[in-house]
Amino acid sequence: MLTVDFARFPVRPGDRVLDVGCGGGRHAFEVYRHGANVVAFDLDPAELIPVTGMFDAMREAGEAGPQAVPDGRQAEPDGTAAATAISGDATAMPFGDGSFDRVIAAEVFEHILDDQRAINELARVLRPGGLAAITVPSWLPERICWALSTEYHEVPGGHVRIYTRVELEAKLARAGLEVGWHHHAHGLHSPYWWLKCAVGVHNDKHRLASAYHRLLVWDIMRKPAATRLAEQALNPLIGKSLVVYAVKSPGPGQGGTSGRGAPL
Repeated sequence: MLTVDFARFPVRPGDRVLDVGCGGGRHAFEVYRHGANVVAFDLDPAELIPVTGMFDAMREAGEAGPQAVPDGRQAEPDGTAAATAISGDATAMPFGDGSFDRVIAAEVFEHILDDQRAINELARVLRPGGLAAITVPSWLPERICWALSTEYHEVPGGHVRIYTRVELEAKLARAGLEVGWHHHAHGLHSPYWWLKCAVGVHNDKHRLASAYHRLLVWDIMRKPAATRLAEQALNPLIGKSLVVYAVKSPGPGQGGTSGRGAPL
């Protein structure tokens, strides 16, 4: 289940892409399919073991996109894009300035106490003219979850803040990023989490929670028109995630595009 809209966040073969706080790797796998050279980055080394395994499986199955940029960037011997997983701290990343053409941070900053420092790091490792996609839980659905259950957020590594869009965009601007556009995603998922918070976050066997989960899995797998239309209608109102896209200001003489000719 992808939160970033890759129609708004173009990734091309040979792009260098960082997935900060990659978790299970859902966005890293997608950009690998596009032929990007991807780094999956997460604080928890245990999360990265299956991510590395999936990269290997994708390469063996021919699902890795072709490395099509003949400029000396890293590629695998078979010509496919490169993919690696690295463990580290989002507030002090081990990458040089401007190392990446694209950076994704999906559902990460709400977990980090010093989120401004992490956002500054994201901006630092993004090249001038490069694009960033940042997602956080939307304000209204998150407020309802917090009101229904302390178990939802008062856990080790849990959410430490609820963002408004204004707050998130201000912090991105403070780091030197220009916000281009935004949208909401996963409108069908908010009621599921409200239900989970009401019956017990870890009570997966509850009849209603279990039934709703089956509905969501069916929707993800089948993508029927009725639920797709319903989610499009619900997203602006109760979309579980806020997605913001931003560009790092290009340096003098570098033009006003968001990288590789893609307009902001």
